[in-house]
Amino acid sequence: MTAVSLSDVAFSYGDVPVVDGISLDVPEGEFLGLVGPNGSGKSTLLTLMLGLRRPTRGEVRLFDRPAHDFADGERVAYVAQDVTKTARDMPVTVREVVRMGRYPRNLFSRFSADDREAVAAALDRVGIADLADRRVGALSGGQRQRVFVARALAAEADLLALDEPTVALDAESREAFYDLLGDLNDGGMTVVLVEHDIGVVTARASRIACLNKRLYFHGSPDDFADSDALAAAYGANQRVLDHDHQHGRHAGSHGRARDEPEDAS
Repeated sequence: MTAVSLSDVAFSYGDVPVVDGISLDVPEGEFLGLVGPNGSGKSTLLTLMLGLRRPTRGEVRLFDRPAHDFADGERVAYVAQDVTKTARDMPVTVREVVRMGRYPRNLFSRFSADDREAVAAALDRVGIADLADRRVGALSGGQRQRVFVARALAAEADLLALDEPTVALDAESREAFYDLLGDLNDGGMTVVLVEHDIGVVTARASRIACLNKRLYFHGSPDDFADSDALAAAYGANQRVLDHDHQHGRHAGSHGRARDEPEDAS
C-alpha cells in the first residue's frame, strides 16, 4: 500500500507559489528524504503530505484517503521543527509526553494495562526508560527528540514525519538519532524526513526527493548522486562535501551542500 500519494500538488501563500506540480508516491516502509535549498518548500510539502495544509491545486492522499480528511491519529506521527524548543517549557514528565501518543485510542476511556505497556516499551526502545520521571525541560536536545519519537512509537504509528530534527544536536547525538530512525524503518515504519544535510540523506534514506518549489529528482540515493539534480536545485556551484564518513543503509558522503543555509521553509 502507498502511505502518501501526491498528484500535481501546488501550494501558494497568496500570490506567492511555494510548491508547484509535485507528484510522487511514498510506499509503506520507505525512508524518504526531502532535500532542497532554503525556502524551497520542503517543510510546506511535509505539512501538505500530512493534511495539515490543503493544496491550492492537486490531491494528497494518506493511506488511500484524502489527507485533509485524515483523522486516524493512530497511524501518523509528526515531529515538528521547533518541538524541542517548545518542550523546554513544558511542565510535564517524559512519561506524560509519551502517554500523549495513546490519547487517540483513549478519548472516552481510561488508560489500560496495554497502554501502560506500550508507553514502557516505547521508552525502552529509544533508550530513555531511565528518564521517564524527569521533566522534559531538563533534558538535552537529543533526549527531547527521543521523547517525541517515543510518543510516535507509543501511538503505534505507521508513518513518522520529521522536520529538521537534529538542527540543535551535536555530531554524536545526530548519529545516534539517525541510527534510531534507521532501526525503526528497518522494523517497517515509514519515515519521511526533511533534512538540510544532504550527506545524511544519501547515507540513510532509501529514496530522495529534491525540490526547489518544483520536483527536480525523485529516486534512489545512487541515482541522485549520478544526476544533475543537486546543481539544478541548489545552483551550479553546489556539491556535497565528503566527510570521509560511511554508514547506514547506503554508503555516501556525509555533509551538506556547500554554502547551503539552514532551511526555514
